[in-house]
Amino acid sequence: MTANHKHKLVSLILAAGNGRRMKSDLPKVMHRIAGKPMIEHVLSALKPLSPERVITIIAPNVDSVKEHVLSVAPDGHFIVQEKALGTGHAVLAARDELAGITGTTLVVYGDTPLIQPSTLNALLQSRESHKAAIALLGMYPEDPTGYGRLVMNGEPYVERIVECRDATSAEKDIHWVWGGVMAFETTFLYEALEALQPSKVTGEYYLTKLVEIANDMGFKVVMEPMDVTEAMGVNTRMQLAEAEVVMQWRLRERALEQGATMLAPERVYLHMDTKIGRDVIIQPDVYFGPNVTVGNNVEIRAFSHIEGTVIEDGAVIGPFARLRPGTVVGEGAHVGNFVELKKTKLGKSAKANHLSYVGDTDVGEGANIGAGTITCNYDGINKYDTKIGKNAFIGSNSSLVAPVTIGEGAIIGAGSVITQDVEANALGVARAQQLNVPAKATEIRQRKRKNG
Repeated sequence: MTANHKHKLVSLILAAGNGRRMKSDLPKVMHRIAGKPMIEHVLSALKPLSPERVITIIAPNVDSVKEHVLSVAPDGHFIVQEKALGTGHAVLAARDELAGITGTTLVVYGDTPLIQPSTLNALLQSRESHKAAIALLGMYPEDPTGYGRLVMNGEPYVERIVECRDATSAEKDIHWVWGGVMAFETTFLYEALEALQPSKVTGEYYLTKLVEIANDMGFKVVMEPMDVTEAMGVNTRMQLAEAEVVMQWRLRERALEQGATMLAPERVYLHMDTKIGRDVIIQPDVYFGPNVTVGNNVEIRAFSHIEGTVIEDGAVIGPFARLRPGTVVGEGAHVGNFVELKKTKLGKSAKANHLSYVGDTDVGEGANIGAGTITCNYDGINKYDTKIGKNAFIGSNSSLVAPVTIGEGAIIGAGSVITQDVEANALGVARAQQLNVPAKATEIRQRKRKNG
């Protein structure tokens, strides 16, 4: 999406809430939705708008928030809200930063991960087109209980926002409510914050009071509609789970629209950065962690767990496969049930069909990994690499003790423990000679019965 607003833009992210109801040592905005902290979702929604400055209002001693914001937005600015005295107080803390700035200031919340860039862009355009001092997002929920009501003088003009607890019976019948986001003409905001006074009841400064101040000063305040789900704030673990459900459906719908098939979409978990190609079939109960790219015509069977992996065209994964970070599954390769790959490149048309662990390994094109194969890549101190050549055959129940190289076309006999390199087209076998003792089993059973 390309921003359509014309004025300079500053964005304030209010992220100083302590999240007591989350019952967590983690700052509220650092709780994850689709694998990423909530505040990162907000930053992602702001990015297409091309703000000149993004200022995050944080609480004291929350270095994790600052560090994460800087990891995704290195030019971010921060202001510490020393005392939690309401949303208006948080914006007031940024007043000095707004001095001399013209254009628009967009105020969003760090705990609203479902807000969309298109909605924010529409809000900015609405403020500009109406030449309004404030544009705010409004929504029309089925049940407005608990929300601040928008008292309007004919749509889209807003006179004031009335908190639910302060609303009269007539005002409670209003279904248009505030969605929590505001865009201000910056010069107005800088001046109006001087007039903002704390509540006589709570001592807090409310951002909503700026609507009344704007009207008293003769300025316009307009409302731009939004979808109810975008305004979902997260204050509890239950709300976190509800927001996750909404985000997962968005991601599933995006994958389906781009040409994937999900046999039971509600049972597929996607990460925010999951990339899925066309004509991919995903069976139920598949989990995608971070950094997964899936090519075209791939089949991912049930109960597979995938993260940090590239799956190339035509591969077949699972069921019950685990692909760990650093793995590349080549074109047309097969990874079967109860196979775990870690930091492994499985070459084109190679197969590891069942009951194997292959780690820190380069597997050549067309190679076959037999059932029960293990690459012993860790000696308790260091990890080592294994190389398996093109068209090599690893017999079932083999252990390859790294560092070791199996040459092209080599065969490893079943049950072998391979500790030395095997040259191309050679047979490698490393197991004790079998010993059969006639009638020994009968003798053992008789002795046990006698002593039993």
